Amino acid sequence: MSKRTLALIAATFVAFFYAANFSVAKNIMPHYVQPFGFIVFRVVGASILFWVISFLGPKEKIKKEHYKYIVLGAFYGMSLNMLSFFYGLNLTTPINASVMMVTSPMVTLLLAAFFFKEKLTFIRILGLVIGFAGTLLMILYGKGNMTTAPNPSVGNFFMFLNAFFFSCYLIVAKKMTAIYHPFTFIKWMYTLGILVVLPFGLKQVIQMEFTEIPLSAYLSIAYVVVFVTFGTYLLNIFAIKVLKPTTVAVFIYFQPLLTTLIAIIGGTDHMDYIKIIAAIFIFIGVYLVSKKPKSISEPV
Repeated sequence: MSKRTLALIAATFVAFFYAANFSVAKNIMPHYVQPFGFIVFRVVGASILFWVISFLGPKEKIKKEHYKYIVLGAFYGMSLNMLSFFYGLNLTTPINASVMMVTSPMVTLLLAAFFFKEKLTFIRILGLVIGFAGTLLMILYGKGNMTTAPNPSVGNFFMFLNAFFFSCYLIVAKKMTAIYHPFTFIKWMYTLGILVVLPFGLKQVIQMEFTEIPLSAYLSIAYVVVFVTFGTYLLNIFAIKVLKPTTVAVFIYFQPLLTTLIAIIGGTDHMDYIKIIAAIFIFIGVYLVSKKPKSISEPV
């Protein structure tokens, strides 16, 4: 099996794990853990797991001048990305949140055009316009149950910020994984990331009533740490090593479909015409910006 095929399979699993995460995390926030406290569990837990299996990875030494990029990756990929995700999800619905995250390929294209001189064709520009129109529609008019989604508009906006910061992370990760093995990069990014997220979430962890948290909630936290954090970042970093950032980001396109099924079956969300119209606009936009110009010969 080729590396490209393995990378595509890895990206597919990432999409599935993330899709389930919307409903799993929504069920335990803010009842048992606050958003920022949840981030501390994710980063600290995943960091421990990476160091536990570090003997299986390469023994590479990070050059002093590259630590700033690893910190930047932690800043975008964990601090700003996770803060935006959990804060936004806490205010909106799983389906709204997953649709907003689909905007990542569009943001990634803009960043790739700036940093990597990715070609902006007329079709891709049209896709950006259509996609961001759907994004604006979801931010302004996407609603939800006021009990589980107290402020959908603000939550939707933060989910868009989450997509933006994730795109920034993809660009930084692509640069570093061209120099170091993906495992080396991710291990040190999570280790340094602990220092980045503790100021935001430590207080919320201390305030948790651990004896009152049921086993199901602990299992949900474990799922987010082991699969959604440890598993997805490990698989994603491998995919980034082989594929272009825009190709990796496209897999987020499948998340709303999976998230919608999981959320409706689990009773955590429902569909309405605003979500459908906004999703159609965003999906069309993502499809158009993801079309590869014929003149570009880079691998996808």
